[in-house]
Amino acid sequence: MAPPRNVVKIAVQMRDAIPQLIQLDQAKPLAAVLKEVCDAWSLPHSERYALQFADGHRRYITENDREAERLLRGLQSESREGRREALRHLLLLAPDLTFAREVISRDGLQRLGTIIEDGDDLGEVLALALRAFLELMEHGVVSWETLSIPFVRKVVCYVNMNLMDASVQPLALGLLENVTLSSPTLGQLVKSEVPLDRLLVHLQVMNQQLQTKAMALLTALLQGATPAERKHMLDYLWQRNLRQFIYKNIIHSAAPLGDEMAHHLYVLQALMLGLLEPRMRTPLDPYSQEQREQLQALRQAAFEPEGESVSAGLSADRRRSLCAREFRKLGFSNSNPAQDLERVPPGLLALDNMLYFSRQAPSAYSRFVLENSSREDKHECPFARSSIQLTVLLCDLLHVGEPCSETAQDFSPMFFGQDQSFHELFCVSIQLLNKTWKEMRATQEDFDKVMQVVREQLARTLALKPSSLELFRTKVNALTYGEVLRLRQTERLHQEGTLAPPILELREKLKPELMGLIRQQRLLRLCEGTLFHKISSRRRQDKLWFCCLSPNHKVLQYGDVEEGVGPPTPESLPEQLPVADIRALLTGKDCPHVREKGSGKQNKDVCELAFSVSYDHGEEEAYLNFIAPSKREFHLWTDGLSALLGNPMGSEQTRLDLEQLLTMETKLRLLELENVPIPEQPPPVPPPPTNFNFCYDCSIAEP
Repeated sequence: MAPPRNVVKIAVQMRDAIPQLIQLDQAKPLAAVLKEVCDAWSLPHSERYALQFADGHRRYITENDREAERLLRGLQSESREGRREALRHLLLLAPDLTFAREVISRDGLQRLGTIIEDGDDLGEVLALALRAFLELMEHGVVSWETLSIPFVRKVVCYVNMNLMDASVQPLALGLLENVTLSSPTLGQLVKSEVPLDRLLVHLQVMNQQLQTKAMALLTALLQGATPAERKHMLDYLWQRNLRQFIYKNIIHSAAPLGDEMAHHLYVLQALMLGLLEPRMRTPLDPYSQEQREQLQALRQAAFEPEGESVSAGLSADRRRSLCAREFRKLGFSNSNPAQDLERVPPGLLALDNMLYFSRQAPSAYSRFVLENSSREDKHECPFARSSIQLTVLLCDLLHVGEPCSETAQDFSPMFFGQDQSFHELFCVSIQLLNKTWKEMRATQEDFDKVMQVVREQLARTLALKPSSLELFRTKVNALTYGEVLRLRQTERLHQEGTLAPPILELREKLKPELMGLIRQQRLLRLCEGTLFHKISSRRRQDKLWFCCLSPNHKVLQYGDVEEGVGPPTPESLPEQLPVADIRALLTGKDCPHVREKGSGKQNKDVCELAFSVSYDHGEEEAYLNFIAPSKREFHLWTDGLSALLGNPMGSEQTRLDLEQLLTMETKLRLLELENVPIPEQPPPVPPPPTNFNFCYDCSIAEP
């Protein structure tokens, strides 16, 4: 009879005793199991013993164990070596929650705190004590807010000391980070006791662990500060060249960037961008003299050259009418621009971006505005409206004003590459928008479509994490509207499963058949024939000749024809060239009739449409030269001649035709599999039967 499911057999061993094999009833209280084990070894006081796993982390499976008490007594040993051994053993067992609770319940944190506060040994013992303290606190049994002020101040002293063991300060910084994030009161104490300059010193050492922990405490202090304090702290850090140091010595360090440092850089970037939130949430005040002057400065930078005022000498009404008209030319939807900037977001941040662009890139700004305001074909790109919407888009892509994620590592190195990175990014993006607008030949009705394309361009480029703004500019400008469409098409094919391995395999199997179909079409086109122009020595295309392939594909037939006369019949053509005599097909500059030098446009056009066939004429090599009437005819004839010679058809037209046929044929064959997921790998073939001793007697009629 099988034992119950809750009964398992386990081996129990103890030093200097014969091991036991017992049947453990998991439903029985643990104290009763311990008593049975101790009775088998004749051990009194079973409550003083504990069961411990012999493998893995050696976790205890009891709440009352002698090991915790023994280790805590070791922490109070007079011998430094005894304390060191107790701390090492404690550190090995601290990750176990049951053991940690037992140590904490026996005032283990207070005993570790005493070792840390006394600071008798600033070396390994102190480092082990800090590490064990952090490990026990990680379980969340005790809140960080319960730590005493003297204890926190002592840890701060370790951070501020100049000569300190390299293993102690990272642990002290990590402890203060947890304190700052968990307790506002103690966080203020840490902020007042740890100078920013001290953290900068730790950041500039070559110890990567110390750098990471210093950055962690810095971001924790910034997160706990008020917006005004945060701005003041960041301004001070930037004055001390922290941004440049991070960019050169941390981001571009020879050592790989760790996940923890990447997260802290993400948090720092989010806090930097978060300084823009007040401006983003503040609408323009139409009664603010400063903001009205900023709007006028924006208008004057576009329409009034320096030192000249078009409105000088005009009446007040004429001046207001002129300003309103110029604001409309600037791209505002209303003659009163304050109404456009009342929307939040982006609020005043959009005005800041436009002003920055007009001052830092005045020529690009003037060119943008004047080029679009003077157009009369409804393809003008409105600068102000685009700037307002682009600012909203950038804030959304960069998560301005959103709380920091606790695990994200998605920072952009270029934001640490220069000052005013958000405004500089806007300057690049607004010029990209104008470029994309032209590529799409957009009108005002297409504004939302253009913004969707620009959003995709920016998002794709930001995802590449370019290391500098210049690299970002290069990559985003290379991502043209046509390239975006191509990427969309590729992704759509992936989503539809068109590029799944089974579909690709099907396409490869279909290719030979479809290439044969294309070859057949090309040869039929050659049989129909084409009228070609003859080119004289003066490059005049004033004569025509006709060439076609015989129905049996054995002979090229050709001859001159009169202009205005229809294509002749093959039988009326006087000249013939056997296909068997053709040596090779030549195209472009390799053709003898375009080898003479020339760089004119006509010569270039002729070169792109020229092809020749070389053939045996007695003992000499002769050429039959062609100038195709169009690019399509050039592709059809070169493909057909290549097919006749047994060479692959490699023209662009063949590639397009093949792709179209493959797409159509694949869709036809997969009609019955619509909305059915196609697996990446074929299903496994089941194993063969154990024997093949079976058959079916067809003579037996079924009932």
